[in-house]
Amino acid sequence: MKKKKFPLTRVILAAVIAFFYIPIVYTVVFSFNSSRSLTHFSGFSLRWYEKMFASSTTMNAIWMTFVIAILATILSTIIGTITVIGLSKCSRPLRSAVSMINDLPIMNPDIVTAIGLLMFFATMEISKGFVTLLLAHVAFCTPYVMLSITPRLRTLDPNLADAALDLGANPWQALWHAIIPQLMPGIVSGALIAFTMSFDDFVISYFVTGNGVQNISILVYTMSKRINPSINAISTLVIVIITAVLILFNLIPIIRDRAMGRRKKEETA
Repeated sequence: MKKKKFPLTRVILAAVIAFFYIPIVYTVVFSFNSSRSLTHFSGFSLRWYEKMFASSTTMNAIWMTFVIAILATILSTIIGTITVIGLSKCSRPLRSAVSMINDLPIMNPDIVTAIGLLMFFATMEISKGFVTLLLAHVAFCTPYVMLSITPRLRTLDPNLADAALDLGANPWQALWHAIIPQLMPGIVSGALIAFTMSFDDFVISYFVTGNGVQNISILVYTMSKRINPSINAISTLVIVIITAVLILFNLIPIIRDRAMGRRKKEETA
């Protein structure tokens, strides 16, 4: 009779999951703590959420975070999609060179990218503020969008655009009705990554922002210098938003596929 092996891999997996998720659970639980203690739970209360929503500084930071994240996601998704499609029609040496350049912001530490952007804006004499923060987020989000769309584009038939043109479509119609729908899963994935990266970025934002312009990450950093339980409430809000976005983007394809399946059944019935 063979002895059962000790499930070491399961123990390691459980330990890794606990390492990642216990701090998140801890933050969420203590965001409802009635006292200022960050170690002893005194009772359930919404006082820190009330304080968070009553603070104009906090609400401005949340608003700025959403505005920057949404604009950066839209711009980086458009730029990344057009660039990937354009590179597919270029020579291989040019595609390889652009791919290497595109990988640099992903491989570089954030501090290197932040200093590089700071020096660039200083050289161009661009005042730090909303514009520099938005440009910086677009700059580091676009490579992730391109990285997400490129594998999807490689699976497409290279003659797809030519077929659309032969059927009477103009170049814009071929792009919008033939190519973009096929790339949509990669575009949605890239947009989701861009939104997430922009929403919780701190290092690059801290270097390129100006007075009066700060996102949630910078606000949490300034609040962490002193004991402030409102940090837990803000962090919980970020966790809920990111989780909601992930669930939404995962449910939309399922709902769409079910709706298409129902339509096909109704058509065949």
